[in-house]
Amino acid sequence: MPPVQRYKKEDIIEVAYQLVKEEGFDCVNARRIAKELGCSVQPIFHNFTTMEELINEVYQRIYAKYQEYMLCGEDKLRSYKQLGLSYIQFASDYPEFFKILFMKRTDLNVEKFMMADALGDNIIKAGQELSGFSYEEQKKFHVKVWIFTHGIACLVATKTIQFSKNEIEELLGNSVLEMLRGYKKNQEEKK
Repeated sequence: MPPVQRYKKEDIIEVAYQLVKEEGFDCVNARRIAKELGCSVQPIFHNFTTMEELINEVYQRIYAKYQEYMLCGEDKLRSYKQLGLSYIQFASDYPEFFKILFMKRTDLNVEKFMMADALGDNIIKAGQELSGFSYEEQKKFHVKVWIFTHGIACLVATKTIQFSKNEIEELLGNSVLEMLRGYKKNQEEKK
């Protein structure tokens, strides 16, 4: 009798992660994962109580990949412009992951969506270095920058428009500077 192959939790997560990377969460079910592993569904439910538990593990791994793009070196935040470029690059490299994280319906308002974790707070602080705004002013300004950047990232993730890296860098850099000038002018006029 051949030895019984044991599947570790991480093996199952990896298969599900790869399926999601290629096809999105809609393709993830116990039978599909079992087929990819070449086994029955038993090892999956031996390692996970429910499919929801497995999906949560995959989601956490997807979010970790996103954070990897947004952080550099020893968890030091990149420059403000580079953060936007990294966001768009993530959408390009992992379109299904981007759709899962940033193109699903939520009940959050824009600020809560952006500030859902410590990364949002760090992005605001990085923007302050560029703008010289107070923290609250930078949050308001960043909403505009994020909406613009998110729009480009969505176009890239859905392959609606093909941009070169140079086009993205120029578009993002020039537009953010114009937005900054306009926002500062508007703030001065209010005083």
